[in-house]
Amino acid sequence: MTLIGRKKEIHDLDRYMESGKAEFIAIYGRRRVGKTFLVDTYFNYSYAFFSSGLIGGRRKDEMTAFFLSLKNAGFEGNKPKTWMEAFNALKEVLETKRQEGKRRVIFLDELPCFATPSSGFVKALDWFWNSWASKQPDVFMVVCGSATSWIVNNIINNKGGLHNRITHEIHLDPFNLAETAAYLEAEGFVWDEISIVQTYMVLGGIPYYLSLLKPDLSISQNIDSLFFAPKAELKMEYDRLYKSLFKNPEKYMAIIDLLAVNSKSGMTRKEIVASLGKESGGHLSEHLEDLVNCDFIRHYNVKDKKISRTNGIYQLVDFYSIFYHEFGKIATTDSSYWTKLIKSHRQSTWWGLAYERLCMAHIPQILSAIGVEAVHTEYYSWRSKPKEAGDKNKNAQIDLIIERDDRIVNLCEIKYTSSEEYELDGEERLKIANRIARFKKDTGTKYGIIPTLITTYGLKKNKHSSFFPRTVSMFDLMK
Repeated sequence: MTLIGRKKEIHDLDRYMESGKAEFIAIYGRRRVGKTFLVDTYFNYSYAFFSSGLIGGRRKDEMTAFFLSLKNAGFEGNKPKTWMEAFNALKEVLETKRQEGKRRVIFLDELPCFATPSSGFVKALDWFWNSWASKQPDVFMVVCGSATSWIVNNIINNKGGLHNRITHEIHLDPFNLAETAAYLEAEGFVWDEISIVQTYMVLGGIPYYLSLLKPDLSISQNIDSLFFAPKAELKMEYDRLYKSLFKNPEKYMAIIDLLAVNSKSGMTRKEIVASLGKESGGHLSEHLEDLVNCDFIRHYNVKDKKISRTNGIYQLVDFYSIFYHEFGKIATTDSSYWTKLIKSHRQSTWWGLAYERLCMAHIPQILSAIGVEAVHTEYYSWRSKPKEAGDKNKNAQIDLIIERDDRIVNLCEIKYTSSEEYELDGEERLKIANRIARFKKDTGTKYGIIPTLITTYGLKKNKHSSFFPRTVSMFDLMK
């Protein structure tokens, strides 16, 4: 097996392996993002002990799974009745695994599944680590699981015996565009750049979803196969995705459903409460934080003094969930539904909005393209102030503002074209100029403004093109 990307994670794991002390590593991230694959490939399955919890398993099932793993590792005793007994048995097994100059690697996958209600699993894990494992300089324990919020709340941010016991945490992000392109190339795809970009706008950088693509089909045919064919795999994924992550998935899915409708502008917490009802307000902050940790939504601020840092905007950013809500839920028997939408206004409009989301997921690449990696920057979105009486101008919004410490603001216009350079005309130039003027008036900024175009194939030269001193293309985003 070959790892695509993950250079930082591999570098970090190399460093931790050479630390000369006991290590307790928590790896978390969105379901299907490749956590298990990363660990298995890095260690080449060379574990002193490995066990995986059962999604949806009862306490008896989880204990049985752990016991069978103990037996596979050489344990000859009776089946433990409690988790304290189970971890004591693990200690006995590991005592027999010492090898000079070699780590004893423990990998507990799908860790949240083991912790069924009132099982005492976390306390037993706490006892195992604090009383024995942390004192063994060759022990290297890795835990991970799809229920990211559980990992964060119960292991990383544990307030009990495991408090501050995690030595390192790794948040595994989805692939970026460059990693997605590398993955597809390794799998034998010979698609052009726009096909890879379109793939990302539908599936995001989720390795499992990418593994379902077929190189002998076009991107449109693949989308039909995955979402609109009879028993299409990703049409059924949506419910499985959220139900496997959260104990009360309905509340989380209600938030996702709401943000999907407002996927372009996002919503404040106050707006979410107003839409869901007051009864949703009690645990809403917890639910929102969980969804952020799972990479489904992002929390960001806009350039507006009325929106405080503690409130801000919540926006759905999971590419798969957005596509599913817009198209995957459609009840159609046409297995070529997406292909037949090619060049339709609906599909073109959707690509444009999806490209804006793709750009927001590649801010480091944009900063590199405009040459400001060495300058401290903050990025925002911006909404104009509510219109005053008699103001005929519409409320304005700029999706990406890059504010730099060298007293420059890049106001970014994001434009998608599927096959050619973007051509700026006089009417669109005037609209953008008006938005910039509105921004300067509302914010009172004294910084210099550089209009910046982010597009797919670049900017076509004409009498208006000099309006954009800076241009970023999809080729820059793929670096």
